[in-house]
Amino acid sequence: MLDAAGGAAQGGDVVGRVVTTMADIDTSSQKIAEIIGVIDGIAFQTNILALNAAVEAARAGEQGPGFAVVASEVRTLAQRSAGAAKEIKHLIQDSVTRIGNGAALASEAGSTMQQVVSSVQRVTDIMSEITSASREQAAGITQVNQTVTQMDETTQQNAALVEEATAAARAMEDQATQLVDAVAVFRLEQQDQLNTLLANARHAYT
Repeated sequence: MLDAAGGAAQGGDVVGRVVTTMADIDTSSQKIAEIIGVIDGIAFQTNILALNAAVEAARAGEQGPGFAVVASEVRTLAQRSAGAAKEIKHLIQDSVTRIGNGAALASEAGSTMQQVVSSVQRVTDIMSEITSASREQAAGITQVNQTVTQMDETTQQNAALVEEATAAARAMEDQATQLVDAVAVFRLEQQDQLNTLLANARHAYT
């Protein structure tokens, strides 16, 4: 998960750099468009100057035709420059529009990537919390297992003590039975002796 967060953050940085680069390209394209506008203006002014030169060549007499040819070439070159400048201007404007769209998309991608980075970071934090909770649960389970083990040992000890107590009780019961039997025998012997004495006494009086 940490790798995912790092990758998302790196992706966000890359998109941010792309947005910055697109903005720089957009600025450069705007400057190029301005330069093309200047070139277009120069071509327009050159075309006007060529027209003025053609008018002046018509007034120049013998030297006019040669000067008119030069003015015509200059005018043609100015028109070609103006046409090329317009084409370049249209291309630049189209590029500026596309770059603007690309910059907008890159900006949206940057915002989306930032949201992804934030989401991944939140998920990373949640996973860290889950990991900590799992460790605490594992520690709790370990303590419970230890307690259960101790209870089992205590139960086994109690069972052993109960068996010993039961055996001792049985032994005492056996001893009590033997004692009762012994007392009964002793009483019978005493009764027999008493009966003998009484019989002897009666015999003596008779």
